[in-house]
Amino acid sequence: MQERIAQELNINRKLVKGGEPQEIQRRIDFIKTTLRNAGCKALVLGISGGVDSLTAGRLCQLAVEQLRGQGYPARFIAMRLPYKTQADESDAQASLDFIAPDHIDTLNIAASVDGLMASLTATEASAAHVDFIKGNVKARTRMIAQYAVANLHNGLVVGTDHGAEALMGFFTKFGDGACDLAPLSGLTKTQVRLLAASLGAPANLVHKPPTADLEDLAPGKLDEHAYTCTYAEIDAYLMGEAVSERVKGIVEGAYNTTAHKRALPVTPS
Repeated sequence: MQERIAQELNINRKLVKGGEPQEIQRRIDFIKTTLRNAGCKALVLGISGGVDSLTAGRLCQLAVEQLRGQGYPARFIAMRLPYKTQADESDAQASLDFIAPDHIDTLNIAASVDGLMASLTATEASAAHVDFIKGNVKARTRMIAQYAVANLHNGLVVGTDHGAEALMGFFTKFGDGACDLAPLSGLTKTQVRLLAASLGAPANLVHKPPTADLEDLAPGKLDEHAYTCTYAEIDAYLMGEAVSERVKGIVEGAYNTTAHKRALPVTPS
């Protein structure tokens, strides 16, 4: 099952330290080709302050700069989509400084999220359940905003999903899991950090502990706390290395449980 999952997620086991320049250009070329083939002129991506959006954002900016150098008009629009005040806003701003996007668009999602939640009848749900639902509403609202901006500028929405998140199903269905292209697909978390470091990103952002930060009742909750295992263990599984039975049970259980997130809508046969 370990090998089957790695193949299904198209994990790049050949990428090791030293191969970053070629892999970076390969993924930039993927972005360029996808944009041109779609006949679109812009890339849109939400920047959170984490290493995933940092890496994807810099790849997008380099891609549009290369396209312009080849005579194709293209630009990258980085979006800030905070809910009220983001605790690690300084990291998000540092990410933007590093990415140096063509344009920054800021849209606070609080009014939209709070308006929807105020109209939601959830009298029988626990506070924790409602908070979880609200977290998913935040993720989906951010994607609505990104698609609105992409529609406005004849653009494509970029996602940040990578192999480790895909394995664990750690994304909101039709939220951060919705996009037109996912340039980090097939990479482990370790490899994402490897590319970020090679691109010259600040070390504190490259190695920042990842958090989706969607829950009001558990602000800044680390991904690894949600997983109950570490990214190093998840990456080891994806790379075909030996892992404990505990880790194997966690990741394979998560993969099976979240299969619907990685599939197209179910249709009649």
